[in-house]
Amino acid sequence: MFTLTKAMPGDEALCMEIIADGRQFQQEQGFVQWTEAYPALPDIAEDIKTQRAYLLREDGEVLGYLCLDFDGEPAYDAITGGSWLCDEPYAVLRRLALNARGRGRGLTRVLFDLAAERSREQGIRCLRADTDPENARMQHILEKVGFEKRGIIIFQGSGKFAYEKRI
Repeated sequence: MFTLTKAMPGDEALCMEIIADGRQFQQEQGFVQWTEAYPALPDIAEDIKTQRAYLLREDGEVLGYLCLDFDGEPAYDAITGGSWLCDEPYAVLRRLALNARGRGRGLTRVLFDLAAERSREQGIRCLRADTDPENARMQHILEKVGFEKRGIIIFQGSGKFAYEKRI
């Protein structure tokens, strides 16, 4: 059984292992969205402190990490080349990663479904995410699970494809 549980203080090293696995996987796929500088331990520690850090578990075994942010993203206020579907509060999916044991099993869909469930519990009806233009794998996954490409946003100094899904 799959669950999405909040990461707790003391889980930072575990979360960083998953991020490191994701970073390595990106390199194996021939692109770099995540550098050594981002996401870094302070980012993950802040996710945990603000209760935005979640772990995907299967029967207790940790397989993935996700920052689920209900506070929005200021960079999303300036979208170009399109527009958002929802004009209401939304959740942002950030720093999604599966470890080696979680990849290749269709678990990204499970993770998105559980994030949508958590979001609906908070009264949220829209999810947003962004990814680098070079990250064709994540673009494919987002579209496969029902997200629509809505335009381009500037985040951390570079253009990102912006996606949205009604839930």
